Amino acid sequence: MKLEKTIRSIPNYPKKGILFRDITSLLENKKAFNYTIKKMRFISSKVKFNKIAAIESRGFIFASVLSFLTKKPLILLRKKNKLPGKTISQKFKLEYGYDTIEIHKSSLKKNDKVLIIDDLIATGGTALAAAKLVEKTKAKVSGFVFLIDLFDLPGNKKLIAKGYKTFSLIKFPGH
Repeated sequence: MKLEKTIRSIPNYPKKGILFRDITSLLENKKAFNYTIKKMRFISSKVKFNKIAAIESRGFIFASVLSFLTKKPLILLRKKNKLPGKTISQKFKLEYGYDTIEIHKSSLKKNDKVLIIDDLIATGGTALAAAKLVEKTKAKVSGFVFLIDLFDLPGNKKLIAKGYKTFSLIKFPGH
């Protein structure tokens, strides 16, 4: 299946100069969504991990299904002030500003092996922040799984340069 054909591209969203890759068209296509999950499940079978971390918000979609299929706990990496318990925070730069993500302090333990899931990798700010959060808890990042790699943006290269394993199902130019 050519998953690329199920992704809608929207120019100049959320601001001028950004080509937004909209995954809602893939999610609305039951064959494409099921195929995506099967591929992500296959990729995850090649990585040793005992917990799955999902990056807000589109990462939640894929990670929750993978958590169910692999019978591994699901850890949420949320935007600032969205988690009710004691948290650890990490600020990061986006393509179009700054944001902060948080994790519950109690979610991960020393030596947990964490597979991080998100919909796409672009400049790498969110993914690197997620890795830093995981490592602040003394857990280890086993790898990343993305639906989309915007290959002409530096995110995936940054992750690999830091020694992280990365996997993606689709490669698109980011511009």
